[in-house]
Amino acid sequence: MTTTKRKPIGLAWQILIGLILGITVGGVFYGNPHVAEWLKPIGDIFIRMMKMIVVPIVFTTIVLGVSSVGSPKSLGRLGVKTLGYFTIVTMIAIFTGLFAANLVEPGAGINMSTLDKTDISTYVETEETTQDAGLVDKIVNIVPTNILDAMVRGDMLAIIFFSVLFGLGVGFAGEKGQPVVRFFEGVAAAMFNLVNIVMKFAPIGVFALIGVTVSTFGIESLGSLFKLIATLYVTALLFMVIVFGAIMKWVGIRVSDFTRIFKDELLLTYSTASSETVLPRVMEKLERMGVPKSIVSFVVPTGYSFNLDGSALYQALAALFIAQMYGIDLSIGTQLTLVFVLMLTSKGMAAVPGVSFVVLLATLGTVGIPAEGLAFIAGIDRIMDMMRSVVNVTGNTLASLVIAKWEGVLDEDQLETFMSTEGKKDDVRSA
Repeated sequence: MTTTKRKPIGLAWQILIGLILGITVGGVFYGNPHVAEWLKPIGDIFIRMMKMIVVPIVFTTIVLGVSSVGSPKSLGRLGVKTLGYFTIVTMIAIFTGLFAANLVEPGAGINMSTLDKTDISTYVETEETTQDAGLVDKIVNIVPTNILDAMVRGDMLAIIFFSVLFGLGVGFAGEKGQPVVRFFEGVAAAMFNLVNIVMKFAPIGVFALIGVTVSTFGIESLGSLFKLIATLYVTALLFMVIVFGAIMKWVGIRVSDFTRIFKDELLLTYSTASSETVLPRVMEKLERMGVPKSIVSFVVPTGYSFNLDGSALYQALAALFIAQMYGIDLSIGTQLTLVFVLMLTSKGMAAVPGVSFVVLLATLGTVGIPAEGLAFIAGIDRIMDMMRSVVNVTGNTLASLVIAKWEGVLDEDQLETFMSTEGKKDDVRSA
């Protein structure tokens, strides 16, 4: 008698089950503080487990990637193209958010007396601390005085700066630098294996995080802010389909293929509202798709500080929402000023907690919008953060494919093979 071996449930399905169970439990026990007390530590542990891996992976992969680039000239060209691409796409995202806000007007006619206000003092303190440092100071602080301290604080820009220089040093060392390369290759391999181990706990982490969110916030509490949430979600989806879809077509990949290949990562990002949880898996998959390590290791970590398309779109939309809520009519010139300010304030702040709120606090006052209006939408920020994180991850993942094709180093045969074989199967290692 022949026994049929059951196919393991893929990671995407496991996460989806965790998501549904979390919503169910949170809805049933809405308003019960004990649910958050029990579930929050579980969700926090999963997030912390993923974050503990990010810095070692970023450091080792950048060193390995840069050491293989060849020369500072090649690295400089790569940097210019990467930052140029980031700037263009981020600007399109900001204009998209402004267009949606002007078209739908989600803040018009809202009675603020019916809205709950959330304490945003933490964001205000962070913004004040950030603003105390001028542009010159921010540039200076990119250079770490102590790399170990930068790693402890998770200062991604400082880590990237040191990693790039260290990678160049290893590359210039030639044969003498090979033991260092082999060491970092071993460390990187061990860390990616650790990612696969940690990801086995992803469904439990998702269940806990969503359960806390729903039990604390509730579905019915959306009230007047539902229009803002719906506008963000629809706009973000259209942005990904139209703008990212056009870029994907140029790269040679369909939106459906991209979604299928990265479904695990996108679903996990949405569930946890965290881009960092999927950074290692995204980098690994891009290399398997034919993007050179030197491109992946530079573009993806840099994008986490300079290419936050979802956050940029949200910030533009939220700014106009608050203006509409207060009955403030912003002229075209003022909105263009908002675009310019957002382009400046949103760069290099990915490591700051509550980055989108911090950026908005630093921006609203410059165009005459009351910053205290953020208190009305802070309570639903988690729900909006889930979608903007998905856009951020999609944009950073796509950027590596774009830069690789732009540089003429994308292995299109390997990409096609991956999409036709591995991309259509459940990743057994993640299940």
